[in-house]
Amino acid sequence: MLDLVVRAAHLVGVKGLVDVAVRGGTIVEIAPRIDATAIREIDAAGHLVAPPFVDPHFHMDATLSLGLPRLNQSGTLLEGIALWGELKPLLTPEAVMERALRYCDLAVSQGLLAIRSHVDVCDDALTATEALIEVRRRVAPYIDLQLVAFPQDGLFRSPTAEANLLRALDMGVDVVGGIPHFERTMQAGADSVRRLCEIAADRGLPVDLHCDESDDPMSRHIETLAAETMRLGLQGRVVGSHCTSMHSMDNYYASKLIPLIAEAALHIVPNPLINITLQGRSDTYPRRRGLTRVPELREAGVNVAFGQDCTMDPWYSLGSADMLEVAHMGIHAVPMTSRDAMAWAFNSVTLGGAAAMGLPDPTLRVGGPASLVVLQARDRIEAVRMRATRLFVVRNGRVLSETAPRLAQLSLPGRPAMLDPAAYAPIAED
Repeated sequence: MLDLVVRAAHLVGVKGLVDVAVRGGTIVEIAPRIDATAIREIDAAGHLVAPPFVDPHFHMDATLSLGLPRLNQSGTLLEGIALWGELKPLLTPEAVMERALRYCDLAVSQGLLAIRSHVDVCDDALTATEALIEVRRRVAPYIDLQLVAFPQDGLFRSPTAEANLLRALDMGVDVVGGIPHFERTMQAGADSVRRLCEIAADRGLPVDLHCDESDDPMSRHIETLAAETMRLGLQGRVVGSHCTSMHSMDNYYASKLIPLIAEAALHIVPNPLINITLQGRSDTYPRRRGLTRVPELREAGVNVAFGQDCTMDPWYSLGSADMLEVAHMGIHAVPMTSRDAMAWAFNSVTLGGAAAMGLPDPTLRVGGPASLVVLQARDRIEAVRMRATRLFVVRNGRVLSETAPRLAQLSLPGRPAMLDPAAYAPIAED
């Protein structure tokens, strides 16, 4: 007796439809037909079955706080930071936990089962840190939640930031964070990168820095981050998030920088929804798109993974925990509309995000964990195009969420009575 069988599934890279058998939270067989009974069966009906979505960059301490204590009237990054400074003294652990847990509920419904969240440690009480450590414990059965000790006001700019960051790490926060471009000088920013990487090396921890989230082409802390990564032997466990200044750098310097990033095995996490709304604000026309150099980084072999960043908080009043929306926006903003690039955008919010977070490869395979999402789409490109409904969300063989298919009932003479809005893909991906 199996625990679960998913019938007639389309798996990426597998020819034809297959059944997926699960026992004890593990995939035990993938075959065109599995003649076995199970406690639970899911008919995928030819739809795409994929690994769960991953968000390698989020701010859960601020999520769902839109309007507290006021709205961001200008919509700018700097007003958002100022507004967060107004909200921090008002935070309570209970309020942070309540909002974070509501967001995690939404995330599960969207098939988002791994999140890396930055948590501001420039509050001497470490209110949000304490709250999110408890949230991490509560959601552990269904979400891989990593926490980043993030000195939002600058490691050196805020007088107690370094001490607080070390306290947060002692409390069990997973990753060393920073924001070098927010220090008072370029030199202080570079020094903060060195110090943060040394802390991570000493403690055996990953690094994830908000790096060069600026339109200034002279903001080049990603270069220092790559150099420190190699000096300290941190290759493969360091993330540069945002890196938007690269969209303003001249091509000659970028041609030097990108191979350095690849040599250091950095992961790069752009955040399309936020980057394209917060960057380029001082431009008239021509106006910069706001994203880093995604195609060039990919071509150099760098792991690029799109992140969500914010949902209904001081910086971004939209968002829905939908990583397909993130991939969809990334395709438009880069832009990248080749078949390969659009399929890659799907991978960036599944496989790429997992790699950036240092998680095991989530590819669906025999012997791997039975964590998957059944999508109302035939392939990856259609899933991104339609922001496909998550029909079933499964974690280690357990069904966490079910959503009815999106169908339209028509009343048109001589036409079908029911329409699947996703059923318009003349070219099959695989």
